[in-house]
Amino acid sequence: MSDMLRAPAEVKYAEELDWLESVDDGPKPFSWRLSPKMVRLFILGSERADGLEREIAQKWFGDRSFVERAIVTLASDRGLLLIGDPGTGKSWLAELLAAAISRNSTLVVQGTAGTTEDHIKYSWNVSMVIAKGQSRASMIPSPIMTAMEGGVIGRFEELTRSTSDVQDALISILSEKYVSIPELDDDNIVFAKPGFSIIATANSRDRGVNDLSSALKRRFNFVRIPVVTNKKSEAEIVRFRTEELLRRHNIELEVPPTLLDVLLQSFADLRAASASAAGDDERLESALSTAEQIGVLEDAILHSNFFGARALTAEALAGSLVGSLARRSPEDLAILNKYWHGVVEPRSREQSGEWSGFLEGGRQAIATLS
Repeated sequence: MSDMLRAPAEVKYAEELDWLESVDDGPKPFSWRLSPKMVRLFILGSERADGLEREIAQKWFGDRSFVERAIVTLASDRGLLLIGDPGTGKSWLAELLAAAISRNSTLVVQGTAGTTEDHIKYSWNVSMVIAKGQSRASMIPSPIMTAMEGGVIGRFEELTRSTSDVQDALISILSEKYVSIPELDDDNIVFAKPGFSIIATANSRDRGVNDLSSALKRRFNFVRIPVVTNKKSEAEIVRFRTEELLRRHNIELEVPPTLLDVLLQSFADLRAASASAAGDDERLESALSTAEQIGVLEDAILHSNFFGARALTAEALAGSLVGSLARRSPEDLAILNKYWHGVVEPRSREQSGEWSGFLEGGRQAIATLS
């Protein structure tokens, strides 16, 4: 794992998954590696009431009912569509589900405007076709077809960004559970084995890009993942991801709880301002998601480690926040400047502490970018 920039969940948590398999005596649907209860436990973490000999860490932070509905869907013959705003953890949940159920989360198709039907069915090795003709040996199966043949989970990221032709091809796979290969005379149908399913993700902000047809919607169970607004839950997510970052970079740097509180409060303030804004010009372009919060903190930590005093400061955090969220100029800078003068400045006078450094760091960053 040390030579991977980012190990997939089944590699990262291999020892934990092995142990869960060894103690799992629950009923398993199809070819699942873990029972539904153990899949849920792997994702949400163990509790004392579970009676396990070891603790299983929580990896996804959200409502238990979302995870349970996702697991139940995959145990049926329907596809699962995780939908929500950017940065709500849809892809991470999809990866954890595939890792726990199939021990393979890498059978992924990325939906874009350039995604074609070949990406979800098959293509051909041209040199082999020229040399020996079309055959199963010269065919290049897509990740979805590979998942069908193995009876495992395939993933489709950003479904609404793919064109209607690709979505129509997916309807056939979800309905018929096989793919025809008309170019071949024999062995020209690939049937899905029990256990095959598709987890797709879609951003709710992408409405109007390529809307899903009614036929495709019927083949999916929808699980809507809301933006995390509970400060305690959000703090747990940010802390969890930050600890991973520090371990990955071998950085010994403390994140003061007071600074984490400043970050959480700032995002809560900006979300409230965005919700009450009269128009798009008065809203930040950023979705202000938990993922973006993590990105702000990651940027501040790395900057402090490499260019600062190897200690995270309120000034560095403010500079990272402004630099990350000021995407449009001058609109976003004007919104942030208004927030700094109207909210951060009075708060620094009332509470002092980290807010004073946060005020100064933000002012400097806004002045630099203006």
